[in-house]
Amino acid sequence: MMYRYLLLPILLISCSGLERSERDKLRERNAVGEYVRRESSDVYFTLEEPELRRRSAYPWEQRMVGNHSRITKEHFRCKGSMSHQMILVNDESFSDCGGLEKHSLPLRGKWEFVYPIQVDLLNYIQEKTESAVIITCGHRCPTHNTYADSSYFNAGSKHMIGAEVDFYVKGYEENPEAIISLLIEYYNDDTPEYRNFQRYQGRTNVATNPWMNKEVLIKLYQKNEGRDFDNRHPHPYLCLQVRYDRENQQKILFDERHAQSCFRRY
Repeated sequence: MMYRYLLLPILLISCSGLERSERDKLRERNAVGEYVRRESSDVYFTLEEPELRRRSAYPWEQRMVGNHSRITKEHFRCKGSMSHQMILVNDESFSDCGGLEKHSLPLRGKWEFVYPIQVDLLNYIQEKTESAVIITCGHRCPTHNTYADSSYFNAGSKHMIGAEVDFYVKGYEENPEAIISLLIEYYNDDTPEYRNFQRYQGRTNVATNPWMNKEVLIKLYQKNEGRDFDNRHPHPYLCLQVRYDRENQQKILFDERHAQSCFRRY
């Protein structure tokens, strides 16, 4: 009985060995070899030396500049609100606008628009200082512009056409001159007409003569200057105005009719 149980595995192993042997013989019989032939005119590809390539930023990293959120046109939205109390303007009661819930940024064609050099410069400042840029005033609709500052000098503010921004930098509140130096440095590799800054000598509402090149004008407001509804903080701050549109190659001038109609009302 014991030999019967031993015989069965031996038979199975023998059968599987025979099948494998026949399969190998069949493979050898059907195998066909071909020589690799090369012509004298054949072109061979050479392997290039590998180069170290910096990896692309992940989407969440692209939103950061100087360890802070990247500044976009969204930071320029009007700060008006219907919750602000009414004030007297020319002896008449005057209320604020509804802000971002009631109107858009200025439009260029169908799209919301602020002059992109402002965004580029502020992100440059944030990258160089690794400190947050605080935008106190970007776009103002005409209603909020009057509510924030009803003075005659402010009536033609470029805030209304998306060509002006007020800001200061955390950690540099008492040293705005360092930020002005960085703004000027941004143009170091530009053409002479943009690289060369001079001091503005015309009428202005600040004690310090502004800096200007062909594209922008930089105003420095000291602690006792430029205090309006949007700039109620105690710090000196900078105002950046766009003077020239590179894309359309034309000067940027305030136009009241354009200011009244360049944004979408909700």
